[in-house]
Amino acid sequence: MPTDIAPIQDVLNRARAEVRKVIIGQEDVIDKALIAIFTGHHALIEGVPGVAKTLLVRTLACVLGGDFNRIQFTPDLMPADITGTNIFNLQRNEFTLIKGPVFTTFLLADEINRAPAKTQSALLQAMQERKVSIDRDTHELSPNFTVFATQNPVEYEGTYPLPEAQKDRFMLKVLMKTPDRASELELAQRMLGSNSPEEALAAGAVKPVITAEDLTALRRSLEHVTVRDELVSYVVDVVRATRENDSVLVGSGPRATQALLLSSRANAALAGRDFVTPDDVKSLTESVLGHRLVLRPEYEIEGVTVTEVIGKILEQVAVPR
Repeated sequence: MPTDIAPIQDVLNRARAEVRKVIIGQEDVIDKALIAIFTGHHALIEGVPGVAKTLLVRTLACVLGGDFNRIQFTPDLMPADITGTNIFNLQRNEFTLIKGPVFTTFLLADEINRAPAKTQSALLQAMQERKVSIDRDTHELSPNFTVFATQNPVEYEGTYPLPEAQKDRFMLKVLMKTPDRASELELAQRMLGSNSPEEALAAGAVKPVITAEDLTALRRSLEHVTVRDELVSYVVDVVRATRENDSVLVGSGPRATQALLLSSRANAALAGRDFVTPDDVKSLTESVLGHRLVLRPEYEIEGVTVTEVIGKILEQVAVPR
């Protein structure tokens, strides 16, 4: 194992272990959240209420030495409620910036589809450039600024679907399912005692494995994970196939190609390897491409799903040997 890969693999394994002290039975979700953070991107988390979406992000912030803020999106939320605003200070006779919750390291945008498009778009510049403009002045955000936006997959009344341009800014869409019986039983037993997940986090059971300053250097070490040219071509072919599929109205763009390559590289590091395999790509294809595809209405009426379309594409595109 090359020594330049060992530090990030050690941190990823320790981060995994710390998060699992609080989050029960969501190993795949934890891994994908770590992939988003360590590649410098953002994630969309979809799950019914009560599956610990907020707790997951709070725990990640604690483990990775970052600040945490949460925004509860509602229909009356304004862009300034997210970014902040300048307030006139009568004592100093000048305007003072009151920073909004976007000035943090890890931001949970809870039920993001409950706010209208104008408010949702207040996050776009922050997500893409890690900057925010307030009254013509541009302010820098943390270089580790990461958005985890949540959606409720069941309740659609009073919601505003995310614009395609904004969905494309999220590297991954993670489905956070209800835990299996064994995990739910463990959770129930812990809630009866003094070791509930929330209490464990509040009591300091979870320890930081790095500081926020370490994260940038660790991200660069992912560049030492080998991605063969044949695998790069494979990723490009998979993404391009979404644009040529008969059942797809809008396929994935070049940003999806970048996201699939970077996430596959991080997944290899999580698995303890310094090289990417086709299985790394396949395991992340639906999470990376699923929220970017728009199916043709006539196929949706027939019951065709995005999962089925991506499955057929993976069957059709030749896998490198």
